[in-house]
Amino acid sequence: MNDDVRNIVLGLVAAGISASLGWIARTYLWKRKLRRKQAFFGLPDNSESLLVVNRDPATAEPAVHRFDVFALLELSALVKDCGAHVQVVTQDAAHQGFGERTEFCVGGPGSNRRMVAHMAAMLPGVRVNIDPEPGRDRGAFLIGADLYRMEPGITEYVLLARLTAGERRETRPVFLFCGQRAITNQAATRYLARHHERLARKYGSGSFVLLLKVVNSQAYGPDVVELVADVTKPAQSPLPAPSEPAAPKTQKKSHRAD
Repeated sequence: MNDDVRNIVLGLVAAGISASLGWIARTYLWKRKLRRKQAFFGLPDNSESLLVVNRDPATAEPAVHRFDVFALLELSALVKDCGAHVQVVTQDAAHQGFGERTEFCVGGPGSNRRMVAHMAAMLPGVRVNIDPEPGRDRGAFLIGADLYRMEPGITEYVLLARLTAGERRETRPVFLFCGQRAITNQAATRYLARHHERLARKYGSGSFVLLLKVVNSQAYGPDVVELVADVTKPAQSPLPAPSEPAAPKTQKKSHRAD
């Protein structure tokens, strides 16, 4: 074997080793990223999850708003990426506890009974105005002492929450997407899909409640979303008791001097 052939063989061997090491490194990083994603969502390989769908309150027939359908599709893709399975149930058919498997619950308390139960159990500091009559406070969020009103199509709010019950490591989380309108539910699922890595780094496997603002949805749809605040503490604390009304002041009669 002359020097030229030997150099070619050595070059091929070096290229093969480099390619193998690169493939191993990429595979390791991909698996580590997948494990982190699975841990955040509580979705190990071949695990089961529950996707609770709401109903469209604008129709008399059982139906799901098209924006909520888009939200469900995005959540289904997240579950599939984790190598898990999803069962879709309607809001009035989910008669089971939480913590045994990951749950994604979509829709506000006006269209989702399951959301009502979760908020009563885990978010005592949140109230949502579900009055069907038009008014300034329709759909408004009361979180602690702060009130968030919506301007349909201009400024709308949605709560994105990851909640766990108990301290058991195997307890699966519940994800809530509680919006003032259906388009805000989709905005929250899209926000979660885009930012789950950052949220996992910040919160780990703990609970959080985020208030998001959807900006100008009539022009931008569910794409322009701003983080208003982390409202975990006020949302999980009981609402402050209403203050006692001030006693009316008594006016002294004035006497005019004659």
